[in-house]
Amino acid sequence: MLRLNHTGMIQRIEIYDTTLRDGMQGEGVNFSVSDKCRIAEHLDAFGIDFIEGGWPGSNPRDVAFFERAKKLKLKDARIAAFGSTRRHKLTCETDSNVQALLKAETPVVTIFGKSWLFHVEHALRLSPAENLEIIEDTVSYLSSRVHSVIYDAEHFFDGYRTDPAYALATLSAAAAGGPKCIVLCDTNGGSLPDTVARITREVREQIALPLGIHCHNDGELAVANTLAAVSAGASHVQGTINGYGERCGNANLCAVIPNLELKLGHVVIGPRRLRRLRDTARFVSAIANVSLDTRAAFVGDSAFAHKGGVHVSAIERNPATYEHIAPEAVGNNRRVLVSDLAGRANLLAKARELGIELSDEQDLLNELKRLENEGYEFEAAEASFELLISRLRGSYRPFFKLLGFRVIDEHRGALMPMSEATVKVKVGDRIEHTAASGNGPVNALDKALRNALKEFYPSLTEINLVDYKVRVISSNLSGTASLVRVLIYSGDGRTRWGTVGVSANIVEASWQALVDSVAYKLTRDGVIPICGELEIDDTNHPLKEAIG
Repeated sequence: MLRLNHTGMIQRIEIYDTTLRDGMQGEGVNFSVSDKCRIAEHLDAFGIDFIEGGWPGSNPRDVAFFERAKKLKLKDARIAAFGSTRRHKLTCETDSNVQALLKAETPVVTIFGKSWLFHVEHALRLSPAENLEIIEDTVSYLSSRVHSVIYDAEHFFDGYRTDPAYALATLSAAAAGGPKCIVLCDTNGGSLPDTVARITREVREQIALPLGIHCHNDGELAVANTLAAVSAGASHVQGTINGYGERCGNANLCAVIPNLELKLGHVVIGPRRLRRLRDTARFVSAIANVSLDTRAAFVGDSAFAHKGGVHVSAIERNPATYEHIAPEAVGNNRRVLVSDLAGRANLLAKARELGIELSDEQDLLNELKRLENEGYEFEAAEASFELLISRLRGSYRPFFKLLGFRVIDEHRGALMPMSEATVKVKVGDRIEHTAASGNGPVNALDKALRNALKEFYPSLTEINLVDYKVRVISSNLSGTASLVRVLIYSGDGRTRWGTVGVSANIVEASWQALVDSVAYKLTRDGVIPICGELEIDDTNHPLKEAIG
């Protein structure tokens, strides 16, 4: 379905990404010049129309980015430099910030000006007329020297609610300068969708230029407000990947774009590029070194994850019963979770997902419930779950037998603590006894285990520890004697997997998860165990009881 605008024409929505400027104002988000260049190239391939690179008048890093950006081979996206209207008592020719915008040599310049009389009088300490003059003069000056100027009306919705006439007068002043587009900004992020839609419609009746929308998320409504503005006539949308931004963030383009395209029928980036949405979200989060929210709409790991047995049974018949879109449309995938809430449908669906045929799923379900009652959790440790199935079916062949391990932590005065691990394993007929030091007991144990096995299984050198989580499990014990659950996420450059271990001893729990991580990697790679033993030694893994 293609949505028609108020003129009866197919509505094309421009996407303006401000991750590299507004997104960087978010707490914990920081990009180097190289990071910004990589993200810009990725956004261009994704189909973003405008990429706001930063404020060249504010810091050397943004100046360096705009120099590097001139050499980027972007196919469709246009780089925008961001700044403000000229300062009072300066001309555009003498205002260094305005001149820095020109020196950036970008095809697009975006400037913001004040729409709220409260800000004009108290922040700028100008008369209303002086503010209008500054807006028109700056937009006019830049429009005559840059291919496209976009005017951001800062605090517009707050200004319009308190003084509609003056807020509209600021837009008229900007329009007189000849910008490409005027953007209405909910800078404080406190507006409601009905208000945004009503005001946008009223502005559209007064301003002939294309309108845009820029929303912050302080009321958790930035996406809803953005969609409301588009429904009211806005054709230019600003936001950030994953909603990064100051305070509570900006409108999340990873939710805005699929809603515009899949739900409202607008032309945005097209179905082929939309399938790159999840990859784009993960790429930017990785560069930002900020974990992607697993519950993020459309792109999160849990967005199409099903746990309840009734849900799984239904989606097996028709996914539309519990999915609002096909996950493949945004590059995501359906996941069936297994836990003590799981029913037969969950296990069968999960086994099919793993390519395994179950002969007696009830035994597996009973064992799963028993283990989770003891503290195991397989929802985020699907690799351990797959190995559990193999062990219960008797098809698992261990790659080594543990003869023993020892971990020593030593603290010498002001020096950092030192950890050393010794591992003794049997592979086939050979016994390997190795040691390694690390920046913690788990790191040392991991290194020692891989040192012992690398001669026999060389592909283990590809494994990297991606994440390590420890959680105390409620039990009859208390304090430091409580059970702990360790989740380890590993990767080899091609894929990632999770494994789990549970024990009252954190090192033992970590060992269980490490063993599963190694076993899963080798099993997935099709490596044949050198060891021919079919039974699992109880010092090697806690599931001896499970296979009798």
